[in-house]
Amino acid sequence: MKVLILAGGFGTRLSEETEIKPKPMVEIGGKPIIWHIMKLYSHYGFNEFVVLLGYKGYYIKEYFANYFLHQSDVTIDLKDNSMEVHNNSAEPWKITLLDTGAGTMTGGRIKRAQKFIGNEPFMLTYGDGVSDVDIKALLKFHKKHGKYLTMTTIKPAGRFGSVGIDEQNKVHSFIEKPKGDNRWINGGFFVCEPQILNYLDGDTTVFERKPLEKLAKDNQLYAYKHQGFWQCMDNLSDKNSLNNLWDKGEAPWKIW
Repeated sequence: MKVLILAGGFGTRLSEETEIKPKPMVEIGGKPIIWHIMKLYSHYGFNEFVVLLGYKGYYIKEYFANYFLHQSDVTIDLKDNSMEVHNNSAEPWKITLLDTGAGTMTGGRIKRAQKFIGNEPFMLTYGDGVSDVDIKALLKFHKKHGKYLTMTTIKPAGRFGSVGIDEQNKVHSFIEKPKGDNRWINGGFFVCEPQILNYLDGDTTVFERKPLEKLAKDNQLYAYKHQGFWQCMDNLSDKNSLNNLWDKGEAPWKIW
């Protein structure tokens, strides 16, 4: 099963870093946050990724194209233009880096990946959030309810829009950014059936608006309630908090 990662936003609330690099390349513990996300999926055996690029996407291309340089010690002989890699640290990943346009919205980015998805189920998440979510349990939950889309939901401090969920875990509504009421919100880490692509019109489609609302109305959207750790890197304070956890050896998302 392929894993799509949305990695094309402008990251304006983290402009201290994103003026020179895309947000998924901002480092936590010396590694880009997208690397941490991929390590989580890889831990559960999901190693094929489609990264949906946009703003400064060439930075992400360069990083993975020269992954050995970033991860290993090397000896370069300029005389014969040869390179020897030491302490090779490879990953079992197959990565498609797809340029989906700088101004394309989230739904449009997913739609542009349709030829790489085919008619198979796939996973989807954002390139700026880490979690200790159990991917295998998430997938099991998705298969059990048999609907088009499962969305991982979490309870943050209350600065995002929330999701209304009934007793059977069916999503029925979306509520704009409640203030501190500790309701369930969209945490990414989706499991998707290919039918969701029919809910996406084009580049201007915002996945989190009409498509999710229509899926909920059609009784095709269920919530996987994650009670553990989740944190997006929305601003400099978030970045510093995640780095502090990593530096202290207390990063809950590091399960590999």
